[in-house]
Amino acid sequence: MIRELYHGSSNVIDKPLFGYGRPYNDYGLGFYCTDSLEMAKEWGVGKNQDGYANCYEIDCDGLRILDLNAPEYCILHWLTVLLQNREFDIPSGLALEAKEYMLAHFAVDYESYDAIIGYRADDSYFSFAQDFINGTISYRQLNNAMHLGKLGQQFVLKSRTAFERIKFIGSEIAESSEWYTKKMLRDKTARREYFSMERNRRQRGDLYITQIMDEEMMPDDPRLR
Repeated sequence: MIRELYHGSSNVIDKPLFGYGRPYNDYGLGFYCTDSLEMAKEWGVGKNQDGYANCYEIDCDGLRILDLNAPEYCILHWLTVLLQNREFDIPSGLALEAKEYMLAHFAVDYESYDAIIGYRADDSYFSFAQDFINGTISYRQLNNAMHLGKLGQQFVLKSRTAFERIKFIGSEIAESSEWYTKKMLRDKTARREYFSMERNRRQRGDLYITQIMDEEMMPDDPRLR
């Protein structure tokens, strides 16, 4: 299957290189793409800097692709991958205990895959994840928060094999004057909806990280589906 991907950057990248990049991104070292041309343009610009949406095609036949939105995974698998790569604020004993529990029970061998599909934890969405491990929001609220602002998915190339499959098609200029405003609006919208609709609306039966740990819930627990 041929898949079309886009990568937002301040530069034209006609040959993505295996082994380069920042190791502390959501899923570690890799080449981060999206299915959305518009999203790539948002990612590619700075406040006063134009960017590019680089377009690629990749042949996915035979690749081992980890889809963290597949039915066998829950949002805690995604969060645990983040805990292994991103720097979380761990201000309390609860947050540290939560991190240790998820690493022990919800870790995924993501480094063995050629590519990963999952949410992108930009500023607002990363703060939602931190609120969960700090016990501020429930499991239901975390799931709902990930759909606020229409963040979309990212497709991350991890292995040398995946990098050998990707083919550069071209690029489009993204003007900061247009796309930086849209990027900030998306983040602002997600935060506003989160605070007005989710954070202060507890429901009967909501699961919090304390209950998940106290009851020693495992990935196959139906309450986490």
